[in-house]
Amino acid sequence: MSESREFCPRCGETIPERPEPRPGEPRDPDRVLCNDCYFEEFDLVDAPERIEIRVCAQCGVVHRGNRWVDVGADDYVDVAVEEVSEALAIHLEAEAVDWEVAPEQVDPTTVKMHCRFSGIVRDTPVVEEVLVPVKISRETCRRCGRIAGGSYAATVQVRADERDPSDDELARAERITNEYVADREDDGDRAAFVTEAKRTEGGLNMRLSTTKLGNGVAERIVRQLGGSYESAETLVTEDSDGNEVYRVTYAIRLPRYRPGEVIDPRDDDGPVLVRSVQGNLKGRRITTGEPFEASFEDENAPDARRLGTREEADQTTLVAVEDDRAVQVLDPETYEAKTIARPDYLNPDADTVPVLKSRAGLHVLPEDDGSGAPAGGTESA
Repeated sequence: MSESREFCPRCGETIPERPEPRPGEPRDPDRVLCNDCYFEEFDLVDAPERIEIRVCAQCGVVHRGNRWVDVGADDYVDVAVEEVSEALAIHLEAEAVDWEVAPEQVDPTTVKMHCRFSGIVRDTPVVEEVLVPVKISRETCRRCGRIAGGSYAATVQVRADERDPSDDELARAERITNEYVADREDDGDRAAFVTEAKRTEGGLNMRLSTTKLGNGVAERIVRQLGGSYESAETLVTEDSDGNEVYRVTYAIRLPRYRPGEVIDPRDDDGPVLVRSVQGNLKGRRITTGEPFEASFEDENAPDARRLGTREEADQTTLVAVEDDRAVQVLDPETYEAKTIARPDYLNPDADTVPVLKSRAGLHVLPEDDGSGAPAGGTESA
């Protein structure tokens, strides 16, 4: 009875019978070799001779593929470990593979990656060690290059109707802008940035990276501070493909009056403390406490005189409550007792009340404007 055997074509030794690969598994072209010949040229790991990591020196993002990615790394050793791990390839015949990577920081731009791998190949334990140098090169990403070059596609101008915006309004406009841009960045939009924010006479000018960003900022400022905005395009150049490139200016016009102002609509019903300018102008009559509302449609606003602001109110003594419509308070300037209108928000048990003295007379203001902000001081205990 004859017995068929396979022989190694390289050394002639007999090759033990091996099971056929399972369906779908690739056939090893070196299957016909004996173990000694097979392992002479066997590499458990295919590792690159060197890896380069491109890092932006300004913002710290890492270049991967064809784009820059924010990996949120405090240092780049972890990034080096990840890059090396992705670059290594394990032989298809290896089973039960175990590996570890030990980084060695040589200097700020060089990391040596000591990699040790073990596995089972042809029922034989195999161990292999490789050393992969990693070079960290500092560059400037496209985004930081555009910021440094002052690149922008949109300008947002913040102004106010028949007045200058207050410092608080301008600060809020900047905060709204920065928060929106930060949200866009967190969502992965690396094209979102503020090129410049500059206070000017009469308002604020901000340059933004994209027209979409400018439109979003304008919408949010108007939504939170009131008013309206218009946009206008300006042709600036053509790109390499001959397409026209425009810059867009978003001109925001904040409402004529702002929350906290006291105005006289001249309708013989008494002054109004403005409480909101989002949508329509809303407030309260400071003679009665009744609500007041006027439309801003078609950029119309009440034809009113400005009398002062909540910040200008003084805390003064409530002398007496005469009846449902009148109280006596001390004039904060002359300290004379004066009888004035009693609004329904006045607390008759209070020792002191905030009052505003203006060309329209002396009026009691609410202790707060509905947002928890006190007027002219606090009520005594």
